[in-house]
Amino acid sequence: MEATRSIPISHPATRDPWTVRALLLILAVGFAILFLLVPLFAVFFEAFQKGFTGYLEALQKPAAQSAIQLTLLVAGIAVPANLIFGIAASWAIAKFDFPGKTVLISLIDLPFSVSPVTAGLVFVLLFGARGWFGPLLSAWNIKIIFAVPGIVLATIFVTFPFVARELIPLLQAQGSDEEQAALSLGANGWQTFWRITLPKARWGILYGVILCNARAMGEFGAVSVVSGHIRGLTNTIPLHVEVLYNDYDYVGAFAVASLLTLLALFTLLIKSLATRL
Repeated sequence: MEATRSIPISHPATRDPWTVRALLLILAVGFAILFLLVPLFAVFFEAFQKGFTGYLEALQKPAAQSAIQLTLLVAGIAVPANLIFGIAASWAIAKFDFPGKTVLISLIDLPFSVSPVTAGLVFVLLFGARGWFGPLLSAWNIKIIFAVPGIVLATIFVTFPFVARELIPLLQAQGSDEEQAALSLGANGWQTFWRITLPKARWGILYGVILCNARAMGEFGAVSVVSGHIRGLTNTIPLHVEVLYNDYDYVGAFAVASLLTLLALFTLLIKSLATRL
């Protein structure tokens, strides 16, 4: 019986017409220009309406400097905290079986399904003046809501999954053969982790940290609820942009917003470099 001949993949019958390919390309490029490049151009165009001097003056105002410093402080606390948790959780989930494993995975994904505004309201309910722990905190003169600790807690919550969600599938795909070989040769758990598991996951860690940092510095919803919008004290960069815009200081608002735009572009650059290495 004569074997059936297969049609080569490059056969014209298997390729889309050039009109279809051209239409798809035009749609993709058009959407990219309309929803990505035009907004980016608009941000920097408005930011430099008064020239480079006006741009620098907007960034050097005390309220803007306070917002930048607070954003860096919050990200500097939230990102390392989520990095430690993400590495520990992903290592446990990918390498071990234990009761409650499915529950832990569901909890990691919880911030993805909860609105940031709702998350902020939950923290107000817990730590506000009339919240569950409000009287106790007041007795100890501890202020969380409308203060930096509340902003840090809200930011940690919304950025909770990023590092863990990058590492879990990576470690699961790598398997545990090398770790088991190291243990059989006399290495203990910490030596195996530091010399084998962690180096193999370094790019996943870097990618997760980049995404976590970008979200931490750009978070608005949850931080807006718990911050109280106190100028010079609890306004982060996104909140300060809103305040300036509401005050009709468009140049200042877009100048400060350009910092977040530059952060987004830098994040994409680092992501692209990390995926190529």
